[in-house]
Amino acid sequence: MILCKKEYAPWVDKGCPAVLGGPLPHVMAAKAVAFKEALSDDFKTYAHKIVENSSALAQALIDEGIRVITNGTDNHLLLADVFSTFSLTGRQAENALRACGITLNRNVLPFDANGPWYTSGIRVGTPAVTTLNMGPEEMKEIASIIHLVLKNTSSTIITSKEKEWKVSKVKYITDEDAKKEAQQRVAALLSRFVLYPSLCLDMFPDSYFENLDC
Repeated sequence: MILCKKEYAPWVDKGCPAVLGGPLPHVMAAKAVAFKEALSDDFKTYAHKIVENSSALAQALIDEGIRVITNGTDNHLLLADVFSTFSLTGRQAENALRACGITLNRNVLPFDANGPWYTSGIRVGTPAVTTLNMGPEEMKEIASIIHLVLKNTSSTIITSKEKEWKVSKVKYITDEDAKKEAQQRVAALLSRFVLYPSLCLDMFPDSYFENLDC
């Protein structure tokens, strides 16, 4: 049950059950906080920086020879074609970049020959790196790292009898030297733009990190 003034009742009723519900008061509170933040001048500045970074990243990828769908972007994300540039599926590119410390996801392209599961593209957004206070110069470095990883990644050949000698859409191999360089460059970025600067790692026991790949 939600208590409110009579004048707000029609709006509250419209929210049930789409965005409001008894079991989820934490969601309602989170939305209230988000709406308050969205009204602030700081959020407007942050939103403009996201778009600025996204545009800079798109141009940097193009400068690296990577095809960006729509030849740029005017919002918070961009879509890059990795199949025509590197002969990799989006799934391979996604996993190769993640192994080097860059998290993004594969994405289908218009009229995608590899279909919606393997895909031919990757989707890159800039809100997270903007939150870390990175700017256009860092977008150039990120584009350079992406290019380094993908140009040194290739599909493997299937050896199972039913698909023998066919090029895999899943498995890949990345040159170890390129992988190490990319990981070092990502680590260098994150040493300058710390994810959680107020987090004290000393509070965690050593056993917490034993099974983490970091």
